[in-house]
Amino acid sequence: MMKKTTFIHLYSLLFLTSIYAQDIQKENKNQERNPDKFKQMYDLLATPNMYRTASGAPGPEYYQQQADYKIDIELDDKNQKLFGKETITYTNNAKEALDYIWVQLDQNQQAKNSKTPLVQNTKTEPAIPASAFSRRFLEEDFDGGFKIEYVNDINGKPMNYSINQTMMRIELPNVLKHGEKISFSIKWWYNINNYLLDAGRSGYEHFDEDGNNLYILAQFYPRMAVYNDVEGWQNQQFWGSGEFALPFGNFEVNITVPADHVLEATGVLQNRNEVFTPEQLSRYAQAEKSFDKPVVVVTQQEAMAAEKGFSDKKKTWKFKAENVRDFGIATSRKFIYDAMAVKLGGKNVMAVSVYPKEGNPLWGEYSTRIVAHTLKSYSSHTFDYPYPKAVSVHAQDQGMEYPMICWNWGRPEKDGTYSDRVKNGMMSVIVHEVGHNFFPMIVNSDERQWTWMDEGLNSFLEYLALIEWDPNFPADRGPAKNIVAYMSGDQKGLEPIMTNSESIRQFGNNAYGKPAAALNILRETVMGKELFDYGFKTYANRWKFKHPTPEDFFRTMEDATAFDLDWFWRGWFYTTDYNDIGIKEVKRYFVSNEPSKEVQDFLTKRRRRNANPGPMVYMIAENSVDYKKEMDKPFDIKEIKTLDEYVQSHFTKEEQQKLNNPKYFYQVTFNKPGGLVMPILVELTFDDGTTENYHFPAQIWRMNDVEATRTFATNKPVKKITIDPKEETADIDTSNNMWPKEQLKSKFD
Repeated sequence: MMKKTTFIHLYSLLFLTSIYAQDIQKENKNQERNPDKFKQMYDLLATPNMYRTASGAPGPEYYQQQADYKIDIELDDKNQKLFGKETITYTNNAKEALDYIWVQLDQNQQAKNSKTPLVQNTKTEPAIPASAFSRRFLEEDFDGGFKIEYVNDINGKPMNYSINQTMMRIELPNVLKHGEKISFSIKWWYNINNYLLDAGRSGYEHFDEDGNNLYILAQFYPRMAVYNDVEGWQNQQFWGSGEFALPFGNFEVNITVPADHVLEATGVLQNRNEVFTPEQLSRYAQAEKSFDKPVVVVTQQEAMAAEKGFSDKKKTWKFKAENVRDFGIATSRKFIYDAMAVKLGGKNVMAVSVYPKEGNPLWGEYSTRIVAHTLKSYSSHTFDYPYPKAVSVHAQDQGMEYPMICWNWGRPEKDGTYSDRVKNGMMSVIVHEVGHNFFPMIVNSDERQWTWMDEGLNSFLEYLALIEWDPNFPADRGPAKNIVAYMSGDQKGLEPIMTNSESIRQFGNNAYGKPAAALNILRETVMGKELFDYGFKTYANRWKFKHPTPEDFFRTMEDATAFDLDWFWRGWFYTTDYNDIGIKEVKRYFVSNEPSKEVQDFLTKRRRRNANPGPMVYMIAENSVDYKKEMDKPFDIKEIKTLDEYVQSHFTKEEQQKLNNPKYFYQVTFNKPGGLVMPILVELTFDDGTTENYHFPAQIWRMNDVEATRTFATNKPVKKITIDPKEETADIDTSNNMWPKEQLKSKFD
């Protein structure tokens, strides 16, 4: 039997627990009603340490691994196969020893037993093209995965390895200690996918008219995974959306292709004299000195002649690349080749384009010029482009990036005509993909985790580059107004920007458009261009050729600018809140010597004991009786005895001349139906058509997340009050953004 005292103690404990739970519930409800949008982000950001400091800079213990490659590959053009062997030298710069290493086999996403198709939802459509029906239900699945022939140590002895989908673990004979290196070799081959049929970020396009293929080859070799201080080994599979996290290293790559192919790739071509004709060598030398326009190195006539040859001979193109994280190749006998030089930071960089005749005249006219412009624009906002070249490859329905080379869509009609939409789309994708050289090929963020860190930052810089090319360029991403439709959508279909790449439903809007708009708003509206540009350039230079995290970006932007942005990061990146600021109420006042009843009541409530404020000036609201009795004329300081006496007694005549002379007074109450805190941008339009603009920082909401009030004293009667007149803040509902003259009648009208 329970003792009475024990029962009482237990009852008391239960009672107190209940009260505590109720208090917690009340506190949670209060937080929901009055959330602190300006609290610091200690609850969201990783703790600073010796690897990554609180300032956002790399710490004294920061390290990163290195992976160097020597690769030999051969293309079987007739059977669309790629054969390769490589030697990887891996350096462990971590303080801890490694028991095994992980290699990425991203091509296994195309394997016959790939699990990627199994995680996709499929529905039965009411109508489906016969070709699609056949490929889905009748034909055997394409088998494009790696066929690993061996993994050997430096002495040729087999090493134990295990493959888990797109990742391969290689067992080490001995632990790899800090500062030690290990070399091993892998031999493989795979069937190259027709990316227009089997999808993929690389593969080949087949041209039925002439029987040729155009190859864009990437993820074509087993690649070292990242090991770092944040998560150890990168261990997410490649499901298709989250792109690639890779260490830096040096590459020596020999690529054997049919002798009539023209080829470009990451790195510096070592044997140009062996693969170009004397005429082409002479033209390339001209291109190296041409800074105003491209020089055609391989002409359309030469490419059309090669299309008919189908040579049985072979050529090997030899490339070297230093301090790059990946390698890409484009090759075809259909390629036209043009190039020009770009002066950057005291050195010359080559802007290059390769494209089939199907790309002309559009590509010959614009591609290389856009490449050159992109390098200049991005360099001005970050750092001088460090690599020797940037290549744009024309590939139908593609947009993908690798160090020094990228593939881009935008094809004219067969008769050579093209619309502005196709031209602008081609320009946009070239700027975007060339721009990826900066993010993430140099500022090497983890795309497998955070797509926005390269796509979002790059889309923002793409917008700047496009409007620098043409101030009226119809950019899709960047302007605040362009993200309104997404942010005002059903919240059930949205997720924060800080969402893993594989869990994003509206990929373009979430990872590209919203962060681009956020950064543009931060630059144009919140911080100002000078502060933002300094912070952004600081981040780019701190983390070039390194592996930054979101915290490193957020902290650096604040550290370099003395701008507390926790409220901004929290709202824009960690929530799906939207911006909606409206005008709730406008009251107009006149100034008087005599208090109205409303004023008297106010003074009675607020008067302090023994307070002697001295002569008073009374503000009479327009809805009061006293207001309506006033004559139809603006305020004159000399009519307010107490105010006039104060001015006369406190200021000299010279000082009086410098005083403001407002005549009209407007109290505006702003409300905020949206969850985001944002600056309030206000434009006053006067009767004579002139305007005044005011910028109230976001901190105006810090004491009240629901309403904010400001009084405007003006020299002229206000005809209209508008919030965000230039659509700078992604306000999703502009119906509450204006106070029209017609809605309020008074003596001021």
